[in-house]
Amino acid sequence: MILRILVGAVCWCVFMGADGNAAQESSAPVHPDEILIGYFGPDDPAHPHGGDMWRAAQWAVEEANRRGGYRGKPFRLICGWSDNPWGTGVVKVTRMAYTDRVWAIIGGIDGPSTHLAEQVVAKARLPLLGPASTDRSVNLAHVPWMFSLVPGDHLQAPVLAEAIAARTEGKPFLLISADDHDSHLFTVELRKSLAKRRMVPRFHFEYQRASREIGELTARIKGAKADSAVLIAGARDSARLVVSLRDRGFENVIFGGPGMGRRAFRQEAGAAAEGVVFPLLYEPKKESREFAKAFREHFAMSPDYAAAHAYDAVQLVIAAIGTAGLDRAGIRDALGELSPWTGVTGTVNWDRTGGNTRAVHLGTIRDGRIVRLSEPDRAPAAAPTGATPASPSPP
Repeated sequence: MILRILVGAVCWCVFMGADGNAAQESSAPVHPDEILIGYFGPDDPAHPHGGDMWRAAQWAVEEANRRGGYRGKPFRLICGWSDNPWGTGVVKVTRMAYTDRVWAIIGGIDGPSTHLAEQVVAKARLPLLGPASTDRSVNLAHVPWMFSLVPGDHLQAPVLAEAIAARTEGKPFLLISADDHDSHLFTVELRKSLAKRRMVPRFHFEYQRASREIGELTARIKGAKADSAVLIAGARDSARLVVSLRDRGFENVIFGGPGMGRRAFRQEAGAAAEGVVFPLLYEPKKESREFAKAFREHFAMSPDYAAAHAYDAVQLVIAAIGTAGLDRAGIRDALGELSPWTGVTGTVNWDRTGGNTRAVHLGTIRDGRIVRLSEPDRAPAAAPTGATPASPSPP
């Protein structure tokens, strides 16, 4: 409640302007020669969490402008970000809404930053597309301007729970979860799905992000003598834990959350990532092979699921503007009516709350590449085998 009051106060201050007069609430563009789209995320390609997403979003805009933009006018991303989103970040996203008067906002880069942006757009009546958050509660607020492209935790967790059940066959398993917002919520959904199968972990270890006691934690995990481990954390923390576990001789199956689908996880975990099992939120296949190939050629790296969804988010906004013209309410309606819409991540099919209902599959890592987990892999086995390779996805 306090955070909502804070966001409301910031929105009002920006809305009133320095001279105390209310800003004009019309659809007239501030920049008539450009079509501005807001981006709530870091605009630094080297940013450890959001850099790939920025690359993909910018590339989508460049492609649209090569096609002629909107009636000959170029699109441009206006970035607002702070690594303290609830501090200066809220001011920047509010300025995008009221001062720059962008036509839609892409963002944020995780659950908490998406929640913040959602509170601003609810007051500004501005479409918001979330390309990274899997937090179901973002959509349960029933803000009609909010759309989430990534299937939520409630769709991912049952699929992962099914794989855990198939692999363990009643044998003991461990649950390790980080203390950040997104990891906590995914763990809640996973435990619900496990409970429906009457499955309870032998131990649940809670991990503090960037903890220096990782060696002590992995020693306790190794000593628990479980058949498998389920690790729910962000990309880099997942990598650190997987490497530490493998270094200590933990040879059993490791399951994980969506963080294992990020490029940073494969890059930092290296060979230790082989065989991990996690929700597959993006895979290069026939419909998206050209995108993946062009992205690798352009940036010398493969897109992960967050980058691919950022690309789709921009493409969706541009398609909605092309349909509705320069009108925020019209763009919002067009976004809803475009569903089902097919992008590089697959089909975007909104539910009544603006969440994407696309089915979730499982992935694993083979020879440094993300591939879909095939049916033989779901059967109990000492080591995963038999995956059907997808297009190569080098770090």
